[in-house]
Amino acid sequence: MKVLLFSNTEWFMYNFNRSLAIALRELGHEVVLVTPPGPYVEKLRELGFRWIAAPMQRRSLNLFKELALLLWLTRLFILERVTLVHSFTIKCAIYGSLAARLARVPARVNAVTGMGYVFTNNDLKARLLRPLVRGLMKLALDGRDARLILLNRDDLAFFKQSKLIDPNLIRMLPGAGIDCRRFTPAVSPRHNGRFRVVLPARMLWDKGVAEYVDAARMLRAEGRDIEFLLAGAPDPGNPVAVPEQTIHGWVKEGVVSWLGHVDDMPSLFRSVDVVVLPSYREGLPTGLTEAGACALPLVTTDVPGCREVVTHDVDGLLLPMKDARALADALARLHNDPALCRRLGTAARKKALAEFDGRIVNERTLAIYGELTR
Repeated sequence: MKVLLFSNTEWFMYNFNRSLAIALRELGHEVVLVTPPGPYVEKLRELGFRWIAAPMQRRSLNLFKELALLLWLTRLFILERVTLVHSFTIKCAIYGSLAARLARVPARVNAVTGMGYVFTNNDLKARLLRPLVRGLMKLALDGRDARLILLNRDDLAFFKQSKLIDPNLIRMLPGAGIDCRRFTPAVSPRHNGRFRVVLPARMLWDKGVAEYVDAARMLRAEGRDIEFLLAGAPDPGNPVAVPEQTIHGWVKEGVVSWLGHVDDMPSLFRSVDVVVLPSYREGLPTGLTEAGACALPLVTTDVPGCREVVTHDVDGLLLPMKDARALADALARLHNDPALCRRLGTAARKKALAEFDGRIVNERTLAIYGELTR
């Protein structure tokens, strides 16, 4: 079987889809990776995968460029004689699935890993695009030769209520899967300094970065000796990216330290005490599942995706969205109670092993492929 994986960035492909690609190759399938160009292409090639550059601009609204991308994908699928196309994120799912239909690819799998800017933001541009995107999703994602993968119950309810696709074609997965052999707890507790908190995510306003910074200011004003870290790079292709000068301003103010992009996330997680993600909405946040596998207490918002990972007061703390005061209070509680941190972290590791391990997710993904190709 020849499987083509299509994603909107090579970073996403490397970080979230490489274990699936490796599993497919180990089973003897031919794997082709398609993304726009970027620095992670070499990492994909070093793993021995064939990669093809897609002429895709994530923020483009140019009708001619979008039609050109659709035609390019259609021609590529025909030339490659692909058996199955698996597309990730909304734009790739729409374009990849439409092109696969035009190219008469036998099987289509579409993973909507979060509802994205168009559905999570209420600015004028997002509201204008929403009806168009809904129409394209209905056209692209339905059909007996297709399956739609969702990551949380809220997205499932949205698709059922919207009647965009036959509910019988929807499958649920617990994220992209993580390597619980790589993401492991620290060998011994840290006793060498300040209480450390990290927000690991792309630097987007929708990740709750502003609330995190505000909470840091509140706790510093109370005299608490807590180090607040930001780990992640801005995403210029996203309309809600936090400007770099804003981040540098926070660093100059002394309220946070910014690590930028971090390659070795297991080591970072083993160096901190708490992981925070005050997001407005997620598909299923890999950063939280990775941190949970490292036996860290998780502090996040009670929103779609995040509440799939955290059960309040069991393996983490759930907070209202856009509430910096509640976030500050939750961090203060953890700062005051090391035993609570240990209890929540132990439960988070147990859940990661039982639900989010990549081997479990890959087996379920391959079972979905089997439904379409047997």
